[in-house]
Amino acid sequence: MRRLSLDQWSGLAMLVVSVGVGGMVLIGTTPLIIPRGWWLALFVVFLGTLLIAADERPRRVRYAMFAVSVVSSWAVVLTAPDMGLLPILLVVTVAVSVYAVPPPVGLTVIGLNTVVLVVLMMLVNASPTESMTIVGFYIAIQLATMLSSLTLIREQQMRRELTTAHIDLRAASALLSESARTAERLRISRELHDVIGHQLTVLTLELEAARHREGERAREHVDRADRVARDLLADVRATVGELRVEPADLTELLRQVGRGLPGLEVSIDVDPEVRLDEERTAVFVRAVQEIVTNTIRHAEARELWIEVSADSAGTVLTAVDDGRGDTEPMAGNGLRGLTERFTAFGGDVTFDGSRGFKVTALMPT
Repeated sequence: MRRLSLDQWSGLAMLVVSVGVGGMVLIGTTPLIIPRGWWLALFVVFLGTLLIAADERPRRVRYAMFAVSVVSSWAVVLTAPDMGLLPILLVVTVAVSVYAVPPPVGLTVIGLNTVVLVVLMMLVNASPTESMTIVGFYIAIQLATMLSSLTLIREQQMRRELTTAHIDLRAASALLSESARTAERLRISRELHDVIGHQLTVLTLELEAARHREGERAREHVDRADRVARDLLADVRATVGELRVEPADLTELLRQVGRGLPGLEVSIDVDPEVRLDEERTAVFVRAVQEIVTNTIRHAEARELWIEVSADSAGTVLTAVDDGRGDTEPMAGNGLRGLTERFTAFGGDVTFDGSRGFKVTALMPT
């Protein structure tokens, strides 16, 4: 079962409060200014548009739905003036405003809600003292709700940005480590060339001199050539020993990228048969980096499964999360870059957002 995020729990709590307050009006004997059926229709419009406004929709849709929810909340409250708990719905709209509209608009809604509360106090013939107390209380509650929601959102954004930077740093560290190994192999190969080249030159000269000598004089050159050959063999064995390094551990490199991320559990499984050179290893590390980053930023997922396997077509990377998915995914710079890295080697990348979000990338052999 997929776990709910803090935002989702908060939204669920506000939905329960709203339904509970509205239900008390419907099942009670609270007098209404309009027929109860019309009041119920207004209440349903309020809840429906508020839920749409809080979702990740196009900006115009969110703005329009939020405007309808605000106006319908005023109508719901003013048509049931004797129900003292209904102004809570105004607080709910302010809480949702931080997800739907910019903060200045939310402050404007607080001001308009205050006017509605003043009208409500006039409808119930409240005394000036009672009116000031209730209106002041709801102003404070609305401001506190809005500010706390804004603080929560900004804290979540900072955590996502920090996690993303951490992922980038891990990927860079893994690639730098592999690059250092490659540089060391290059250094050793150059040293091997220099040492062997010098000794082979000496060996050739000694053998050439021996060809033109006879007896003991020729033997001296042969003996020196033998010593040079033995020294050369020892140097070759030592240098080859240094060159015998294990290929990069792809499993460990990928797990470095996805290890210990807050709010996201990453499982990585690499087929032992997978063998990649340095360039292709870098492509897979960058691919996992981009996939993990996108999952944190957009998927609202708790788990991500990544598998790298080998088949007759090549090496296949498959990544799928338990997030909300996207039936019409739009590839941003990150996903386009991922695709370009694989196509540069003749590979292919596909996306599927019908159930969670799935990435399948093929690297030909």
